[in-house]
Amino acid sequence: MALLAATAPAPRGAGVPLPPPKGANRHTYGAVDLGTNNCRLLIARPDDGTFTVLDAFSRVVRLGEGLGQTGRLSQPAMDRAVAALAICAEKLRRRHVWLSRSVATEACRRAENGAEFIERVRVETGLALEIIAPQEEARLAVLGCHKLLEPGDGPALIFDIGGGSTELILVEPGDAAPRIRAWWSAPWGVVSLTETEGREAIEGRDRVAAYERMRQRVFRSFARFIEMLPKDPQDIRLLGTSGTVTTLASVHLALPSYDRRAVDGLQVPIESMREINAMIAHMDLAERSALPCIGAERADMVVAGCAILDAILDIWPAERLGIADRGIREGILRALMARDGYIL
Repeated sequence: MALLAATAPAPRGAGVPLPPPKGANRHTYGAVDLGTNNCRLLIARPDDGTFTVLDAFSRVVRLGEGLGQTGRLSQPAMDRAVAALAICAEKLRRRHVWLSRSVATEACRRAENGAEFIERVRVETGLALEIIAPQEEARLAVLGCHKLLEPGDGPALIFDIGGGSTELILVEPGDAAPRIRAWWSAPWGVVSLTETEGREAIEGRDRVAAYERMRQRVFRSFARFIEMLPKDPQDIRLLGTSGTVTTLASVHLALPSYDRRAVDGLQVPIESMREINAMIAHMDLAERSALPCIGAERADMVVAGCAILDAILDIWPAERLGIADRGIREGILRALMARDGYIL
């Protein structure tokens, strides 16, 4: 866990560019985010105060599978991640990317063999993955999604439910971007929380009790952060960026398949989100798999995501939850482009 009660600056040397490859397009940028559960890529070009996406890629790799039990990245998990990263590397080359940054988060931070895995990735794909600290992860998430915050003068809580950890960032209005007042990294993400509780408990007859245990476990991990929250805040806002919130927003909209245009920027009433969490907590694996925007790929992890979200709603009583289908990758792109003089 980590706590900071001040604005989080970028680490010195973070994302220092390598010499651009031969034939690179000076206006094309790339970002790779390797998390505990997913591998994501975004390639974009600055465009009139924002950027236009040229290519994107996302794959569930479950890099952190079994990490809580062994303290190490398993061979199958590393193989899945390297295969996905090889696709990212090929896309970066094919698009003649001028400048890119590739980051790895909680799974690589925690694993005994994290550094060995990073070296394997460099040798086999050419990507220079950078294991970033939770502080930098929080900064990039805010930079990537803060434009979706509801207008207001009060404080806001931005959160990112990952595979191995959850980042909570308390922000207040600033000039160009919100100022970070405090952040917290809890060691519970959808993978780590699922494995700690155990799939048998989550899928068993007493699965609702298992859900409540998970919610309480996460809530307790927020204890020190709760002390940093303003007392009786007014005009508060809440914004979530992660596969959990975008998936649950899709369930809220009853979408037949995922549609980023419908989800990104959506505001969902908190009571509606609580009802969806409760519904999913009661469902078995087959019932969750039958929901179009959950499916078999997310059905085993979504319960833990709901429990983490419920714990967040317990500590920050907003009326609506903002949904962001953007985050670390977009934060990386904005930072790289800003360094080259583009105003986003």
